[in-house]
Order: sequence, then C-alpha cells, then structure tokens
Amino acid sequence: MSTDSSKPTDLKTGWPKVTGSVIVGLVALFGSQIIAGLLILIYPLIRHWSAAQGNSWLTNSVLAQFIFVVLSETIALGLVYLFLKRTKISFESIGLRRPKWSDIAAGLMGIPVWFVIYLVTLNIILIFAPHLNVGEKQQVGFNNVHGSFDVFLAFISLVILPPIAEEIIFRGLIFSSFRKRLNLWMAMILTSLLFAAGHLPEGGSAGPLYVAGIDTFSLSLVLVYIREKTNGLYAGMLTHGLKNLIAFIVLVAMHSL
Repeated sequence: MSTDSSKPTDLKTGWPKVTGSVIVGLVALFGSQIIAGLLILIYPLIRHWSAAQGNSWLTNSVLAQFIFVVLSETIALGLVYLFLKRTKISFESIGLRRPKWSDIAAGLMGIPVWFVIYLVTLNIILIFAPHLNVGEKQQVGFNNVHGSFDVFLAFISLVILPPIAEEIIFRGLIFSSFRKRLNLWMAMILTSLLFAAGHLPEGGSAGPLYVAGIDTFSLSLVLVYIREKTNGLYAGMLTHGLKNLIAFIVLVAMHSL
C-alpha cells in the first residue's frame, strides 16, 4: 500500500487529524472487544442457554476466551487496516517495513532494559505512595487451563496475538501519529500513558491495578524507543512477546501443567 504523494496523509497535516488517528487506534482496540463480546454471545443463544449458563461458559471455557481474543484482535487490526487504506497512509509509515535480522537482537535487548526501568520506576513511585499494593494479582483470564491443549490456546491468546495487535495500534498508528507532531519524549510519554491506562482494568473487581499500569508504562517506554531506533515494529513485538511469555509462565503455565 503506497502513499499518494499528491495528497498529504493525515499523519502530516497537523494536530486535529493526528488526534483522529489516535482516536481510531483507541476505538480499534477497545471497540473491537465490545464487538467481539457481542459476537461470541451468538453461540449461547443458538444453544438456548440461560444467562447463567452463557456467563459460565464465557468465564470458564478456555476455548471461548481464545475465540474472544482472536475475534477482538482480528477486528482491531481490520479497523486499523481500513483506516490506513482510507487515508492512504502506508504500512511502512507506521513501522510495518521489511523485517531485518537486527530486529531479533534489538528485541532481546529490550527485556533487561524494561526490567531495570520497571524496578527503578516502581521504587520511585513507592517513595511517594508507600501503601501502593504491588502484590495484587493481574487478571489475565484463562483461570481454568488444564492440559497441554488449553495451555497452547492460552499461549496463543496471551503471548502471540496481543503483542502483534498492540504494537501495530500503539507503537504503530498512535505513536507514529504523535511523532509527526511532537518530539520523541512527548510522543513517548503520551503513548505510554495511553498504553498503561488500557491495562489498569486488569485488576478486575478489585479496581484499577496500578502495578500493571506502572509495568506497562515502563514497557512502553522501551517499546517506543525500539520503534524509534529500528524504524519498525518487529523488534518491539519480540520484546513485548517475551515479556508476556514471562507473565504467561508465572500466571498460567506453572499452575496448569
């Protein structure tokens, strides 16, 4: 998909249209979850299940949760694709250029850098908020994983798909939009704040999970820097996926096999 040079793209025309790109990214991410949630309700309706049966299936079935993730990520990326096509923004301009071998090295280096930044950020915040609950468990779903097939579905849902979709949306469309208008540090902070805010609800019924916000904010700082330096998204996808793999092993795999 190439950009028509005779018509400036939204990413090059000033703040209102950049804001529009950011809004599209956020709508794609969160709106896709609403649409996927409605679509997945079709199955309980076909089976003529009661509301309690349907809710139990959605909450406890690994397959249902896998289908939800696949649907939501597919819809989100589809919306981004339609936006890029309509505005004639190229894939390359949001970091989807040809992969390079150097992306692997950059992606691997991102993990220790993220860990150091996370520890430093967390300890600084604890100085000003010493009562912050840092031991609260992150709610990632997949609470009834049993056996290798369930683990495989959970692995795809938590380690593979989110890094692809979230990097394209946040470090791709959203950061690239900010970067066309702002300096690196402002674009980095705004992108990371939005990314962190999107993970606060992972505390579930216990309320905002602030430690997840700190974690993902720190991660996003690294991912944005990688995006800027490599001019691509693939190294960041690797860092993001490896970070999710750590959480997957601790929160899911160790309790399921």
